[in-house]
Amino acid sequence: MVETRSTCPYCGVGCGVIIESQGNEITGVRGDPDHPANFGRLCTKGSTLALTASAAVTRQTRLLQPMRREHRHEAPKPVSWDSALGFASESFAQIIRDHGPDAVGFYISGQLLTEDYYVFNKLAKGLIGTNNVDTNSRLCMSSAVAGYKQTLGADAPPACYDDVNHAQCIFIVGSNTAYAHPILFRRIEDAKAANPALKIIFCDPRRTDTAEIADLYLPIQPGTDVSLFNGMLHIMLWEGWTDAAYIAAHTTGFDALKATVRDYTPDLVAETCGIKKEDLLAAAKLFATSAATLSLYCQGLNQSSSGTAKNAALINLHLATGQIGKPGAGPFSLTGQPNAMGGREVGGLANLLSAHRDLANPEHRAEIAALWGVPSVPEKPGKTAVEMFQAAADGEIKALWIACTNPAQSMPDQATVRRALERAELVIVQEAFATTSSCDYADLLLPATTWGEKTGTVTNSERRISRVRPAVPAPGETRHDWAIVVDFAQRLEKLLPGRSTPGTSLFPYSLATETSAVETIWNEHRESTRGRDLDITGLSYALLEDGPQQWPFKPGDSAGKARLYEDGVFPTVDGKARFANTVYKPVAEPRESRFPFSLTTGRLRDQWHGMSRTGTLGRLFGHVAEPAVQMNAQDMARRLLKDGDLVHVTSKRGSIIVPLQASPEVAVSQAFIAMHWGEEYLSGQSTSGATLAGVNALTTSAYCPTSKQPELKHAAVKILKADMPWTLLAMAWLPGGEVLAARELLKPLMTAFPFTSCVPFSNNTALADHGRERSGLLFRAAGHEAPPDELLARLEAILGLDGTDVLRYADRKKGQRRTVRLVRNGDAAELAGFVLAGDTSAQAWIKTLLQDELPAQAYGRLLLLPGAKPPVAVQSRGKLVCTCLNVSDTAIDEHLTLVAGGGGGGGHLHTDEERLASLQATLKCGTNCGSCVPELKRRVRSARSDAQANAPRTVIPIRQVA
Repeated sequence: MVETRSTCPYCGVGCGVIIESQGNEITGVRGDPDHPANFGRLCTKGSTLALTASAAVTRQTRLLQPMRREHRHEAPKPVSWDSALGFASESFAQIIRDHGPDAVGFYISGQLLTEDYYVFNKLAKGLIGTNNVDTNSRLCMSSAVAGYKQTLGADAPPACYDDVNHAQCIFIVGSNTAYAHPILFRRIEDAKAANPALKIIFCDPRRTDTAEIADLYLPIQPGTDVSLFNGMLHIMLWEGWTDAAYIAAHTTGFDALKATVRDYTPDLVAETCGIKKEDLLAAAKLFATSAATLSLYCQGLNQSSSGTAKNAALINLHLATGQIGKPGAGPFSLTGQPNAMGGREVGGLANLLSAHRDLANPEHRAEIAALWGVPSVPEKPGKTAVEMFQAAADGEIKALWIACTNPAQSMPDQATVRRALERAELVIVQEAFATTSSCDYADLLLPATTWGEKTGTVTNSERRISRVRPAVPAPGETRHDWAIVVDFAQRLEKLLPGRSTPGTSLFPYSLATETSAVETIWNEHRESTRGRDLDITGLSYALLEDGPQQWPFKPGDSAGKARLYEDGVFPTVDGKARFANTVYKPVAEPRESRFPFSLTTGRLRDQWHGMSRTGTLGRLFGHVAEPAVQMNAQDMARRLLKDGDLVHVTSKRGSIIVPLQASPEVAVSQAFIAMHWGEEYLSGQSTSGATLAGVNALTTSAYCPTSKQPELKHAAVKILKADMPWTLLAMAWLPGGEVLAARELLKPLMTAFPFTSCVPFSNNTALADHGRERSGLLFRAAGHEAPPDELLARLEAILGLDGTDVLRYADRKKGQRRTVRLVRNGDAAELAGFVLAGDTSAQAWIKTLLQDELPAQAYGRLLLLPGAKPPVAVQSRGKLVCTCLNVSDTAIDEHLTLVAGGGGGGGHLHTDEERLASLQATLKCGTNCGSCVPELKRRVRSARSDAQANAPRTVIPIRQVA
């Protein structure tokens, strides 16, 4: 076995991992105990990385050779790399000659390595002469970039993870940290345990698991953050809690802001935000008077039409109170992707250049032109993500190159995005997985390497650069992203003379020597940082081999800088930070009578982005099994809706059908759908016959005027019951090497119904009982009438339910059909798969019978009977809470009931901490990655409240009282 140090490819925490491999196969992964981001810890997603890189997953989902479509909507055919890149370079050159350099656009990803990012930007801005290169970081981090630059002078997070251990107050706002950054949340839990005096404020419209750790929860209305922050500053000024000396010595612009926040009175702000005035006062006091206040924030601030203002208004609070440049204090933006920071470092956005230079600055453009050896860098602003796809939809951009991202799932206003992909003359998709929606629109598919196969660097949220090393060879004909770009660029520059010196290449990187080429690219990036705020010219590639390093790392430094601005000097012309005069503006699309709900999107605990990787594992669907829209129970009652009902969720841009789910996390007049559900898992057909995409069919492309980041966190919607009398549920175990391939075969069927969802699942007993982990598919559909028998027969055949060992029942008149497959397992029989069509009322017990692998020999033809009541009692194991150790909510609640009653031999456990410890000791839940600990704490608290409510009360006679 060989061990290779690398990093996790998920969130921006940048966890170190040790990959175990044998030959060409990754066999295991564990947290790197020496990596300062995670010290050996991994979340559920990170700990299952090896499973997503298995040979079976690679064979079923990976793009392993270049593919080309001669005509749109046809099946792509394999081509050679020479043919593929020859076609790409000639097509791009022709479009540029005919329409100019701005007729092409590149949309790339925060999951690329820094070296990949660098050559993409050099290709667009240096060789082609267009600034039309943007990234999906525009959807998650551009408001943070703009907020830092507007106030502190540079896109440089001033804090680090260790500040969690020094803070006396942590202000978590617009971030479900427990789900989005679980390893950082573990560090917050540790800090709270070590320092009970640490106060935590949590601010978010949803009461997520992150609220479990908070001393104060502020359930603000969506989009009102600027009002909240200005209101807090109003109180700080009134009470004398600002740091006048710091403001005078290290900042400018405070008088203008002070005049603005004068109008943000506690009464007005409390009413605007929908919170209690006393909670507003408490938050202001905790923030300002703490010895060290650390703010942690993410998409709730960024994904907004006021994103830059929200970021700047929060930073204003730190500047006004001097809560910056010292241990435990500062505004700390949490990045959403593994290398969003690295992309920002090399100028990966349409308005930036390498090393945090501004495209609008002539001096900065001249510096980069000199570095690259080109006559100039174009000054015309590039199209940002939303603008780029709007331009392609309008016919202005003719060619789109998409790399390592899935805009057909992740971009807002999917109707416009798909119109852009259809209208573009040329769409190239550079991708590791062939299963993403964007691949369906590609004229040319270029197979790229992915996690475990790549080499280069990434930078995490705390400015820490880590080496990424390959553990296994690249499979099939896949190539590294940087190598694909360099090969294409070397071909293109021969067809576009004039941008480089004759006889030389802008891309002098050897494709034959992988390691040295990557180091050469990195060294070129390093040189671009000389004298800049992120100067890493004192850092060498060899030093990175010894371990991760933070920037800045200037010549003569022995280590990087953990915290910035400790001397109160900022990277501005006068060395002072600038207060931004932030004014509250409502969301771009307020609720109104026709669209009375505020829809927000966000992350699930065990899934990541479009799920091209995490969606390959049935295990990771255990916590949240299927798509749903969450609502407050009061809203459901008023509308006579109940759990499981199908509903139309409709905005001004589109409508989707999803099951409904009551949630105590969601406030009245609000709704929530996870960001991950695209048409790969959730689909259907409109009345016009058009295929509907996932959640982003609803979201608005309105964006912040400064950062151009779209308001993915809010859209006004209406929610109405969907009258779908005919329903279907199909589930079946499949061999491990067929599940994902079968899902691809089912995709065409998903558009045949008004509503469908198709997700993997796994057995609920494997890990808990040390059994064999199995995988299968769950297919759910609904419509106005029964479909043709031929369609259902196709479904059954794909799920292996068409053999001689299948029992059937059909009533065409009623539109009902039931199919079950029983298989012999020793002396017992087990349910291997079923289809319930027309009458799905028996789904609860039959689904449990299958997924929990319960004995089924007693049922036989009883499985074909209609109705919800099982012929024999079936006890479900419940919903999965701990993914690592397969512990369900039923087992957890039973244990908590036992200890509340004094069972288990230990007498009553009086504190929540004791009950949690008992849970972890007995069931082991929460003892591996810890991602489920916040939910465990919530269940402990809920069980305690229930026990107190149901406890017998002593009745004291009236005479005795007298």
